[in-house]
Amino acid sequence: MSAGRAVWVKIRSSEAERAAWHAKARAAGLTLSDLIRRSIGRAHTWTVAHAEVERERTREVARVGNNLNQIARWANTHKGAVEAVEVIGHLIAIERALAALARFESSDSDAH
Repeated sequence: MSAGRAVWVKIRSSEAERAAWHAKARAAGLTLSDLIRRSIGRAHTWTVAHAEVERERTREVARVGNNLNQIARWANTHKGAVEAVEVIGHLIAIERALAALARFESSDSDAH
């Protein structure tokens, strides 16, 4: 046992889970303890405040998606109109902006 690590943490698992964890540890060249410490160290936990912010962000994105669907439906109905071509151009710009935001959010959450 390593100096400074004299405390045991016990959890319950099935035999299958335990075997899978040991296999992962062996494949990574680690002890099961090291694998679990590293895994827990990378885990991101949510505070209540974070969870509420994330729920509100999800609601807002859903609202934007609903509005975009209505606009897209209109544009598909009026395909021949000059206005529809302009609207479709704006929809493409919005889609690109949302994709960039999603990439930013994804990389931001990976940092936690």
